[in-house]
This record gives sequence, structure tokens and C-alpha cells, in this order.
Amino acid sequence: MDLLRFITAGSVDDGKSTLIGRLLYDSKNILVDQLEALEKSTKNRTDGSVDLALLTDGLRAEREQGITIDVAYRYFTTPKRKFIIADAPGHVQYTRNMITGASNASLIIVLVDARQGVVEQTRRHSIIASLLKIPHVVVAINKMDLVEYSQDIFNNIVIDYAEVAKQLGLKNVTYIPISALKGDNIVDKSEIIDWYDGKPLLEFLEEVDTAHDIDLDNARFQVQFVIRPQTEELHDYRGYAGKIISGIYKKGEKVKVLPAGLETTISKLEVGGREVEEVFAPQAAVIQLADDIDISRGDAIVKTGDTPVVGNELEVLLCWLDDKPLQTGNKYYLQHNSRLVRAVVRSIEYKLDVNTLQQQPVEGGVKLNEVVKATIKTASPLVYDPYDQFVVNGSAILVDETSNSTVAAVLLQ
Repeated sequence: MDLLRFITAGSVDDGKSTLIGRLLYDSKNILVDQLEALEKSTKNRTDGSVDLALLTDGLRAEREQGITIDVAYRYFTTPKRKFIIADAPGHVQYTRNMITGASNASLIIVLVDARQGVVEQTRRHSIIASLLKIPHVVVAINKMDLVEYSQDIFNNIVIDYAEVAKQLGLKNVTYIPISALKGDNIVDKSEIIDWYDGKPLLEFLEEVDTAHDIDLDNARFQVQFVIRPQTEELHDYRGYAGKIISGIYKKGEKVKVLPAGLETTISKLEVGGREVEEVFAPQAAVIQLADDIDISRGDAIVKTGDTPVVGNELEVLLCWLDDKPLQTGNKYYLQHNSRLVRAVVRSIEYKLDVNTLQQQPVEGGVKLNEVVKATIKTASPLVYDPYDQFVVNGSAILVDETSNSTVAAVLLQ
């Protein structure tokens, strides 16, 4: 069954957690014991309703403050599709959590409070969506019940956000008027919002086409594990296991091993222990080559005519995720898919204002949540593609050498 990963984002109190709770509740993806616990937690509410936000706000601090702090992941299934939802915080100081949740999402739901319209945090999250090249955007204009389901208010917000989308180059933007609290246009089409002729949110999520999000033209494969059984039965077996990042590989095709640049031919392909004639993204596969070449974890196998970038002087857009400031000269590990190399930050050119996209000078170190243009030097070459051309092979992370924690999300330029 097809899987859709999506994230919800918006300003504080726009109703992100309530929206996810409503999706789970109305699609009957809540277990009986979860529902009983939910009803027990909200039994003192004066209106007698169930607080659906508690399905995602799992931390005690979140429940006490009525806000989302951590990224909450929820999983649910309908007859048409499987879903993984990331509920991102709305506070500015938790922008790094939003970036973490959005890093592998195919779709973002940007919630807008119908009473407030497009606000600063709406623009901030939309800019992050544009930087991360999230292919599908849904603008869910929430709390329509509090503006008497006004079509004029909805249309004005659509006009305002369309200007933001145009400035940021956002494509495939869909606008849906909803009330997460009342359930209008979440799972079933609202009878009250009769002027809206589009699909309710869940139906749209079930049917949005993500097939074109997978690149089948540019073949990229990075070795995760070298299989050498060295048994009597498989004495000469040497297979290179990994995930097909993109593209299609066929038996007998000429390929090139990077960064060494050695050319050879695919002799055999396997998926799940079974020999096949071709493999394609996003399958996990084993590739066997005709020639005995020295290949290690992190090496790339591409088609002979393909030309990814090979180098160790990297121009990057970097989002800093650590409380400790980033300084020029700091040393880290850089993780690019399965390749892990030592790296040093050679220079920091400018800071990007995530509200306006203007370039600003960096004073002192780079602070938490700041996005900067930088140059990174790696100890050994990387095989990559610029992020704006090829998202799936153009991102990496910086890892602190001592704590082994992720300190930055890296977009290769």
C-alpha cells in the first residue's frame, strides 16, 4: 500500500494537534483504550467535548501549557493509503523541530487561523517548506466556524497566501476551508461550507499523486553494506547492498563507481534474495559487478553517462539545530546518506532571514534556528547533487564528534 509522509505546521494555537486528532478520531484510527484515556483526561471540560489535541501532545509540559514542543509522529491507515504524520511546534524557538519533521515529508499542511490570516509564522514555515523543496502544499484555513464560514474571508486569505507562494516558488498549492474542532471538511465534506466545491482534507491526502516525486531518470545508488559470505557455497560472492536512491538499474548496464571513477558492468541484481532483471527507486537491492573493484560503504554506483558532483569543498545552506553556537573552524562528522566523513566549517558567508529571505551579516557565532550560507571542507570526497536540482541526493547532516548528536541540517548547493 502506498505511503504518504506529511507534516502539519502553523502558528501557535492554529489547531495543528486538534486537526491530527480529528483525522484519527473521525477515520476511526483510535484504539478503544486510547479513546477511554482521552475521555478521562478531558472529563472536566465545561462543554463536555473531547480534547483531540491530547492525542498528539504527549509530553506533560505540552499538556500543561497547551502547546506543542516536540515533533509528534502518528501513524494511521485508510483503505486507500498509509500515512505518517508529523505534528510540528508553532513557537519560533522550536523551528529546528519543524525542520526535522519536514526533512522527509512529501506534503506539508500549513494551517492558517481564519481570524488571523497569514501571519509571520505562516511565512516562516512556508519559507522552510520552499527551502526543503516539499513538493505538495495544502493551506488549511482553520476555525472557519469562528468566522461564520465566511467565503469572503477564505478568499482573502487565499489571495494573501498566493502572493507568498509566488514569491517562494511554491507549486502544487491547494486551499481547503476547515474546522478541526467541528470536523468540517476533515474526513467528510462539510454541509455548512456548501460554497466550497473541492475535496475534504482526508480525501485529498488519499488521492494526491506522489508518483512523480520519485526521480526515475537519474540513477543514484550508495553502498550501505558489502556482502562477502566467504562460504564454500558462495566463495566468490561479492554484493553491494543499499537503497536505490533514484533511477533504474538494469542487468548488463555499464556503470561507474565514484569517487574512484572506475567503470564496470552490472552482472547481477537481487531484491529480497531473488535475482531480477532491473531494480528501481526506492527499492532496497543488491548489485553485483562484473569486475573485482575495491568498493566500500558510502561509495556511489551511477550510470556511465551520469555526472553527479564529486568534491570535498562544499557550498551549503545550513540550518543550525544546536544550542551551542557554530563557529568557523569547528569540526564535525558529515553524514550524507550512508557516507560518513570528517568535516570542518571553513567559512560562513551570510545569514538568511527566514522571514524575508534577505541576506544578513553573521555577528559572532551562528545561533539556534539560524540558516546560513557556508563552506564545508570534508576529509574525503562526496558524491552528491545540488539540492535544488535533486533533493534526494542533495542533503546531509552535521554530527557532533563528542555527543554524536545532530547539530545541523545541510542542503548541498
